[in-house]
Amino acid sequence: MLALLCAPHALAQGPWFDGAVGGATQVISVRGSGGSNATLEAWQRSPLGWHRISPSLPAQVGADGFTDAAADGVPATPEGVFSLDAAFGTAGNPGGGLPYRKVGPNDWWDGDPDSATYNTHQVCAPGSCAFDESASEELEIPAYRYAVVMGVNKERVPGGGGAFFLHVSNGEPTLGCVAVSEGALVWLIRWLQPGAVIAIAD
Repeated sequence: MLALLCAPHALAQGPWFDGAVGGATQVISVRGSGGSNATLEAWQRSPLGWHRISPSLPAQVGADGFTDAAADGVPATPEGVFSLDAAFGTAGNPGGGLPYRKVGPNDWWDGDPDSATYNTHQVCAPGSCAFDESASEELEIPAYRYAVVMGVNKERVPGGGGAFFLHVSNGEPTLGCVAVSEGALVWLIRWLQPGAVIAIAD
């Protein structure tokens, strides 16, 4: 269980992302701390203002740090504000408000920019998929024991990047995702509700 450092309190001034997250009441804040390292915090908005409800947690981002715009093949984490619409994992649903899918050996994230289902979850047996499997991600891997889908390139522009997740860290830089410890991620998934966003900045 993730413990709070102190009782939450409202800020006199809004956090750095205030004004960029619309009406969202739950925000996962990710700020760069050098190279592929970052700090992640969970924030909740009440009628009194924003409250930080988690410790500042170590996180990993892309091997190339941050980028203004996501792109296929670039191992950098895009800056901006993105929806958090669903969660998935090889483990069972830990609870929480987001839709959750347990994934197995036939679950993929289509990364083929020529595919009609580019940047979406697909189910097909290896060797039988309608998209280029070599350009796509098999979801049954240790990093995806738990994961939350980040709404990067929701318009599915070919080449505009796909398969951006908040997932379990192995202590190494990512290919553009955001990674935290499994315990922290389970806590976050249990806390998240529809309408939550992730705000990312170097």
